[in-house]
Amino acid sequence: MINGIGFNLRRRQIVIRVDEDVDARVVAFTLKKKMGELKKLYKDIEPRIYITGKSFKLREREEIQKVFAKYFESEVKFDGSKMLGLYGIRKPFNREIATSETKFVRSSLRSGQKAEYEGSIVVLGDVNGGAEVIAGENVVVLGCIRGMVHAGAKGNKEAIITAGSIEATQIRISNVVKECEREDFDDSVIKTNAYIGDDNEIILE
Repeated sequence: MINGIGFNLRRRQIVIRVDEDVDARVVAFTLKKKMGELKKLYKDIEPRIYITGKSFKLREREEIQKVFAKYFESEVKFDGSKMLGLYGIRKPFNREIATSETKFVRSSLRSGQKAEYEGSIVVLGDVNGGAEVIAGENVVVLGCIRGMVHAGAKGNKEAIITAGSIEATQIRISNVVKECEREDFDDSVIKTNAYIGDDNEIILE
């Protein structure tokens, strides 16, 4: 990540993660410099484009969309920071998640680091490979999950995992484990939520 802006390039998808404190003008300037390189990489492909992490105002979104419009026809999709704490976080079908005591981790977790709490945990960054997050209730990660995350560790099957992007090889909720296979990510859609469905298996979407 350079100057608070990171690029994750996949075969048919561009994911740009922006730290919340980065000025929108800096984002637009950085993207303009990057466009030529991106167009060469995706010269025969119309990629899906996602910007996550920072909440932009409507005018700022329009300016960023104009930057991309000169090179790509794809609409830029914005996914601003999740609400801090667990207020307003919901499962699909509007099943509300109960609020709980929350611990904030104010940085990314590197390999070998571990965050553990009886309530919910909010990570203001990434959970990198080799890092662990274990929460008795919900886990919210504003960045990317690549390490091991275990929500509902004390047996709560109503707990959820939500993130800017879930890319881990394994996630856990209560006593249910999901080994994430390549096909879980082959549809080129960013996975941001995990919860236990009616069949007692973890749904990733």
